[in-house]
Amino acid sequence: MSLEVVTNDALALTDSDLDEMASMGGAFDIGTLSKAKEDWVLVATARIDGKLHGFSFSTLERIGGTPCVLIGLMSVRRHSKRDQVLRGLMGEAYHRALMAFPDEDVVVGSRFVHAGAVDAFKDLDDVTPSPGSRAVGEERAWGRRLAKRFDVDAHYDEKSFVVSRDGQDGFLDFETAKPEKVSSDQSELFAPVPVAKGGALIVYGWTMAEDLVKLGQR
Repeated sequence: MSLEVVTNDALALTDSDLDEMASMGGAFDIGTLSKAKEDWVLVATARIDGKLHGFSFSTLERIGGTPCVLIGLMSVRRHSKRDQVLRGLMGEAYHRALMAFPDEDVVVGSRFVHAGAVDAFKDLDDVTPSPGSRAVGEERAWGRRLAKRFDVDAHYDEKSFVVSRDGQDGFLDFETAKPEKVSSDQSELFAPVPVAKGGALIVYGWTMAEDLVKLGQR
């Protein structure tokens, strides 16, 4: 089975495209996806033998002059190839970042509700928040910036990085096939997140310019 990942302008999505995404079996309904079409610039789709297995809405922009990849929402089909699809979507995001921000360090951020989904950021440096570390100063400042950009700052706690509600209009929707391999420390990081009430955890990391060259290669 061959994986094909392509990126297009989000506004170019048709009603049929949105229906296909909503029918994939992920966390997002047609209303959320229609809003994402308006809110985010880019949409990437991942197909295996022509069948949709994942998609992401994102934007490349600068926050305070710093290059950022903001993943508004991403969804991966619960399938035996889910890890491959996740890598493909993240690789596409890194490639777009490399094209937009050559020779620059880049922040990558999103919202999460599943501890195992943070595996999407495994190639990043200084992932924050992380088990066993206490964010201070500039690390918290980046959390606040991302909360404001995701328009959830009204319900955001800068110490825990937790969005208490209204945080699930977009997040990285990936459930690992091997939950037993998610560390207890990582799971504890998500313990304060009120998922049932629409809560989420804001997580971000850095890719250095020299690493982005490798991550963004096709």
